[in-house]
Amino acid sequence: MLHALSDRMRDGMLLFNDTGEVALANSAVRDLFGAQGGDAAELGRRLVDLLPPVALAQAKESGSWSGSLPLGDRAVIVHLYHHHEGSERACLALFRHIDGQEDYENELQRRHAELRQAYLRLNGAQEKLLQSEKMASIGQLAAGVAHEINNPIGYVHSNLGSLQEYLRSLFTVIEAYERALRAPDPKALIPEIDDIRDRLDIDFISRDLPQLMAESREGIERVTRIVRDLKDFSYSGRDESWKLADLHSGLESTINIIWNELKYKVTLERRYGELPMVECLPSELNQVYMNMLLNAGHAIAERGHIVVSTGVQGDEVWIEFQDNGSGISPELRQRIFDPFFTTKPVGSGTGLGLSISYGIVNKHHGRIDLDSTVGEGSRFRIVLPVRQPKG
Repeated sequence: MLHALSDRMRDGMLLFNDTGEVALANSAVRDLFGAQGGDAAELGRRLVDLLPPVALAQAKESGSWSGSLPLGDRAVIVHLYHHHEGSERACLALFRHIDGQEDYENELQRRHAELRQAYLRLNGAQEKLLQSEKMASIGQLAAGVAHEINNPIGYVHSNLGSLQEYLRSLFTVIEAYERALRAPDPKALIPEIDDIRDRLDIDFISRDLPQLMAESREGIERVTRIVRDLKDFSYSGRDESWKLADLHSGLESTINIIWNELKYKVTLERRYGELPMVECLPSELNQVYMNMLLNAGHAIAERGHIVVSTGVQGDEVWIEFQDNGSGISPELRQRIFDPFFTTKPVGSGTGLGLSISYGIVNKHHGRIDLDSTVGEGSRFRIVLPVRQPKG
């Protein structure tokens, strides 16, 4: 009865298991695939071969999948349903011809909606990947940042100890002056006061105290600057809007964060030109700067030189990072922007830095130019428009 009813359907109907064994194939689906008689047993395996790789996986996960399949010079809409109960697993596929303009428009609208959802998921995954790589980079630099903060905190702490001793000495002198003021003959206590001043070296304290306070203030400002730059750098940028920004300020913030990673083997030279305010996403460009500087540092084995240059040409600005490291061979230059490609040892890099940098620069309608010679070094030039194109 079920076979008889299914043969009356205009839509193709195919019931099969995970291995492709067919339990039911109505006449419409046999005609659709051109199968006759005993050939119907092959329909399940033929369909599995025709389906996109994600179709069965999605049907198993969510219970259903819909899409279109080309069959010869025609196209059909496929609705695939999956059900399992214990060890029993079955798939039901329904086929409908795309006939007429209305069917085509409906299918195009459905596919457009699917593509839009896929794009939104991809865009969300890209944002998560961008933030994940950024936070991973900060994690790798955490020890260096802690060291950069610990140094000024250390001498501020030491200066506070000295300041405590200085205050104790100054209060001792003040007490001596107060006793003199209350004495019948203040001048009689002048020798005692002079002795206290000499013993406590008040003249040295008066010279050293302003310098001590200036150093402490500088140390606290250094810590404040590092924390502020780290906060700005780690900001996800999800709600960040395009704004006019000073690229030099972003460069300096990034250098400030990663300097501990470079300072023991790199001499950094700045050759900044006069740049206009640039329309950009500053937080994302900061990550590009960091990737470029760290890669330049990793390319230098022992001691080396990095030059950071900026300039403007027409309605574009450029930021250049040049090192005298090991350079990049011609065969590797074709792959350095590929996701997960890295020349670093296992565990030393994710291979996402340059790929993400390329994506960020591309989002800014810019480009990255590379010039490298093996054994002499590399030069990465980032070119960005001063204003983003409209529309």
